[in-house]
Amino acid sequence: MARTCDICAKGPKKAANRSHALNKTLRVQKPNLQKLGGYRVCTACFRTLKKKALAGKLAA
Repeated sequence: MARTCDICAKGPKKAANRSHALNKTLRVQKPNLQKLGGYRVCTACFRTLKKKALAGKLAA
């Protein structure tokens, strides 16, 4: 379960490096995970949580 976002379950993806000769070499794209209160959260979720927290403070 490592390398996955605890909120949206975003995980590693397969992608291809392409040379000028169009040779394909498979590689792995990992999500940008940050630790937030004991959870592993991708940066997209981190930004969304941050915006919602700010909106909650402004509404109160």
